Amino acid sequence: MCGIVGYIGTKEALPVLIKGLKRLEYRGYDSAGVAVIDQGKIQRRRAVGKIDQLTDRLKTEQWGGAIGIAHTRWATHGGVTEENAHPHTDCSGEIMVAHNGIIENYRELRDKFLGGHTLQSKTDTEILAHLIEVHYQGDLRLAVEQALRHVRGTYGLVILHKKEPRKLIAARLGSPLVVGIGDKEYYIASDTSPMLAYTSQVIFLDDGEIAEVTDHGLQIYDLHDQQITKEAEHIDWSERAAEQGGYQHFMLKEIIDQPVVIKDALRGRLVDSEGTAHLGGLNMTEEQMHSVQRIILIACGTASYAALAGKYAFERLSGIPTEVDMGSEFRYRDPIVDRHTLVFAISQSGETADTLAAAREAKRKGAFVRGIVNVVGSTIARETDGGTYIHAGPELAVASTKAYTNMVAVLLMYALQFGRLKRLTVATGQRLVAALREIPDKMQTALQQGTKARALAEKYRQYKNFFFLGRGINYPVALEGSHKLKEISYIHSEAYAAGEMKHGANALLALDFPVLAMMTKNQLYEKMRSNVEEVRARQSPLILVATEGDTEARELTEDIIYVPATMELLEPLVNTIPLQLFAYHMAVLLGRDVDRPRNLAKSVTVE
Repeated sequence: MCGIVGYIGTKEALPVLIKGLKRLEYRGYDSAGVAVIDQGKIQRRRAVGKIDQLTDRLKTEQWGGAIGIAHTRWATHGGVTEENAHPHTDCSGEIMVAHNGIIENYRELRDKFLGGHTLQSKTDTEILAHLIEVHYQGDLRLAVEQALRHVRGTYGLVILHKKEPRKLIAARLGSPLVVGIGDKEYYIASDTSPMLAYTSQVIFLDDGEIAEVTDHGLQIYDLHDQQITKEAEHIDWSERAAEQGGYQHFMLKEIIDQPVVIKDALRGRLVDSEGTAHLGGLNMTEEQMHSVQRIILIACGTASYAALAGKYAFERLSGIPTEVDMGSEFRYRDPIVDRHTLVFAISQSGETADTLAAAREAKRKGAFVRGIVNVVGSTIARETDGGTYIHAGPELAVASTKAYTNMVAVLLMYALQFGRLKRLTVATGQRLVAALREIPDKMQTALQQGTKARALAEKYRQYKNFFFLGRGINYPVALEGSHKLKEISYIHSEAYAAGEMKHGANALLALDFPVLAMMTKNQLYEKMRSNVEEVRARQSPLILVATEGDTEARELTEDIIYVPATMELLEPLVNTIPLQLFAYHMAVLLGRDVDRPRNLAKSVTVE
């Protein structure tokens, strides 16, 4: 959540900053602002609402400065007002600060250091601007270092000072920051997306690091003024890959991308002859893998539903007891982990604050900790001792689609790798590998149900409540389908393991409470059919996701989305797609902001 952009170079800064903010819209925000040094003066404009509101205010401006900072804010401290929007300034108006994160001790800092200072906002961030003012004695970097030594909390910061008009300072603790290196120019941002159009050479700041960027180059320090040497990394994501590609929304493009990007997740990782998968990033010897007695999958939101599908695969294929833990709960219940525990931290952004904190706690307690992330160079990728990139490419819609299915694919491959080491025969492994190779084509077939999904959305758009039901491997599919519907259409939706309905939830079934049930042909088909009959008996409208060729499903309802058959453990890769399409079309028909749903952010970097 929130987005930072900074620029210093030879171009006019304002167009670069605005384009960068637009690249960060997917992160979620409620206000935006920009500050540029032009001819020795700081020019600042802020606005509540979308970036377009800010650009409307800038239409008459003739700023020519080549250094500036910009920000999109997602309110934490203080309401959604122009006064609370970033960048924030000090009493003199000479310092500008854009900040992601939360300053936990801002009241203490205000009372201790800022007597006599006049504050203009209700934010924790403004305290930082004034704290830097207190310490400033002609060197901005040293003032920032000294100020940050007093701070508790998290921050990604970019700062400029009128008296040092060719210098930007960036600092990071718990909130990601990237420095892009161009030709006689530098870019600073919350992630790589704002700089893809200009450079592929980046340096990821680590916690406790401060970057001083000037016309003469880039130098990194720690909070104790010690220089740090870091090498630039090459990012192979392209600006074109992040474009909407003619689709009405990024979310629709990303749903349709899935048959392509899952090939990237599978490529080079399946070993047909041995019926196994090999994910080299695991960084474990066979002896260490044999020592694993328990697996914990830590994730939040959509990633947690991918993890639950992974749990079924790990336990069935490898026989290793596997748990799914919410990142936000894991470290607050004194979790029991040891050197025989393998923990996977799963996150699209690789910056999810709760998941990152949980991974650190598991590592502190001696577990093997590995990451499963999408964003190269992200904090989870760098702080874990190995893991896997899911290779979904840039995912700009807030609601995750292609990252979810690629996470499931990676977890399936890890389960297969451990299964072959522990108990699976070559023949069983080979059947699973062959089935995985068929998944892109089956996904493409599932996408052909888009017209049916839209027709059902048209039929059911007026309902205010939904149940999603599934059993076994399709229970996490139901959870994810329900999650998608509520987050982008704002319709109240719940998911249940179908066998649990009779233990209370059946009381809600009625003519105005539709049910979408996963009833594909697998070992629980008959059980699931019985649960669906219970729904019909209570007259709830019924939508089924069924396997192609299942004519019996037509006895239950006319509202059916058919999907191709695949191996049971692989069903989430196919069965989730019609649910994504249904949620998408429902949201479009209801006039929702599909790519940026209210109150939500793509990268949740605060607890």
